[in-house]
Amino acid sequence: MAQETLFPAPKDSAPKDQPLAARMRPRTLDEFVGQEHLVGPEHELRRAIEEDRVGSMILWGPPGSGKTTLARLIARVTSSHFVPLSAVSAGVADLRRNIEEARLRQAQSGQRTILFIDEIHRFNKGQQDAVLPYVEEGVITLIGATTENPSFEVNAALLSRTRVFVLAALDDLQVGAIVDRAVSDPERGLGNRHVDLEGDARAALIRVANGDARVALNGLEAAAALARPRQGRRLVTAALVEEAVQRKNLLYDRAGEEHYNIISALHKSLRDSDPDASLYWLGRMLEAGEDPLYVVRRLIRFASEDIGLADPQALTQAVAAQQAAHFIGMPEANLALAQAVVYLATAPKSNALYAAYTSVQEDVERTRADPVPLHLRNAPTPLMRKIGYGKGYRYAHDYEEAQVEQQHLPDAIKDRTYYHPSDRGYEKTVRERLDAFEAARRKTKKSSA
Repeated sequence: MAQETLFPAPKDSAPKDQPLAARMRPRTLDEFVGQEHLVGPEHELRRAIEEDRVGSMILWGPPGSGKTTLARLIARVTSSHFVPLSAVSAGVADLRRNIEEARLRQAQSGQRTILFIDEIHRFNKGQQDAVLPYVEEGVITLIGATTENPSFEVNAALLSRTRVFVLAALDDLQVGAIVDRAVSDPERGLGNRHVDLEGDARAALIRVANGDARVALNGLEAAAALARPRQGRRLVTAALVEEAVQRKNLLYDRAGEEHYNIISALHKSLRDSDPDASLYWLGRMLEAGEDPLYVVRRLIRFASEDIGLADPQALTQAVAAQQAAHFIGMPEANLALAQAVVYLATAPKSNALYAAYTSVQEDVERTRADPVPLHLRNAPTPLMRKIGYGKGYRYAHDYEEAQVEQQHLPDAIKDRTYYHPSDRGYEKTVRERLDAFEAARRKTKKSSA
């Protein structure tokens, strides 16, 4: 009778009752699809795995790009014990228990332990710090997986002790290869269920997967289950795929990096006066469930930052979209937001207001908070009038064209000009008006001299 060990090795094959995506996990690096820049022949990470000199690392990539699979393969190839934890449910107590077992395993058999923490970005600072000393001691090899930018979500101390490897979303050819393998594989896939996959159905699976192999395999498995056997075969059609999947998998996290990437893409498309791209990025956010009021807040900011007085109606349109979104909600408000986006994209652009206020902020920060010039102050009491409040103030309406030359800024910055209107849109009129004001003030000054 074989002697039982305290730490049994993981099984090589997935149980038959596991989901198709779990059963089809690659068992060798040669079976691994995608990420050629990391695990292709002669690439650094692959050589490190095959030569058993893998250090702690963070795998950063979108869902379904192979982070968990790669971590399991690293453990298999290096004959390491694999301990998977999810940062969603695991706490410090789980970490310490598994680390103590790793220490004991290392002492008894010399076997290395790979501690895999999925969604490591969900660990707080204390939980991440709890791993640090054991990574440094070599008690465990840490592999963290995250869909979020580690620069923001993993603390600096842990980042300094790991290498970050970036995984890319799978392309359509790679997702197609994974689907084809699952259809034909008789041991782990659907090969013994006699499934026939129509070309349109295959294309539909690739489209809805959006680079996520797990979504493609789950969709394939669900569609195959819906297919009725006919003459011993199951025909998976595009209609069955649509019924099984229901909705395309949109890569979007309202609190994560993709959220900021897409709003940045919208802002820059608007700035570059591209209504088509602007509508697309708006749709990407709204259809993925983004709060429409968040989007419209950014539109209101854009209306002043990048358009300003080049088109004063831009702010009106953005605020109207905010009112519509607040009043009727989604999905009815999507067209109001689309209207505002197209208006902002096609409006004349100017950052003159933004540049002016930025200069004001700099002066407020760098210069003294000098008092308001006496002639600009109100003088509601005799004492205020006695000490000079309001003395010498010139009432504009007493002068021709309501223009009069007088100082409005403190002495230290009296000659500063902040607002420089462009020659685009309504700002061209503003510039002409300011030039006319200046000419009228010079004329008034000359006539009163």
